[in-house]
Amino acid sequence: MAVKETLKMGHPLLSQVAQAVTDFNTPELSALVQDMFDTMAALDGAGLAAPQIGVSRRVVIFGVEANPRYPEVEEVPMTVLINPEIEVLEQRQEEGWEGCLSLPGLRGLVPRYVHIRYSGYDPAGKRFAREASGFHARVVQHEVDHLDGILYPQRIRDLRNFGFESELFPEATLENTSPAARE
Repeated sequence: MAVKETLKMGHPLLSQVAQAVTDFNTPELSALVQDMFDTMAALDGAGLAAPQIGVSRRVVIFGVEANPRYPEVEEVPMTVLINPEIEVLEQRQEEGWEGCLSLPGLRGLVPRYVHIRYSGYDPAGKRFAREASGFHARVVQHEVDHLDGILYPQRIRDLRNFGFESELFPEATLENTSPAARE
């Protein structure tokens, strides 16, 4: 399909609640999902929400496969999650560095729940649920936030832990930056 332009922080669509998907297994939904995967791959991201490419629908994709650039992170299954719901299974939160394709070059230390269950639909309209912890749980929460008009800087507790990656991690290169630092 196509690599789409990602909207940047400040664009009004990124602060709106996305609309639920009501029609499944359609050419339009298939095209949207393919465009999202193409865009995520081109930008080397771990996840993407439909609003980030200008589509106000409750659709997110995410996934991380074994990658020598990210040896310390467990795999996250390639997933299309439509009309997601999150249930917190453990109230404990951990802070971790996050980035976002809509905030290129920036990073922030963001608290997220460590253990969740998420549910929703696949593109064919089949409902599914999964438990997630660690990086997997972080990615899901980050992407679902996009559907509610929330960008990760709104979750940062101390803005001294927010800035340009080149300033926060001057010794780091893209190859040795944790994937938690990238959406």
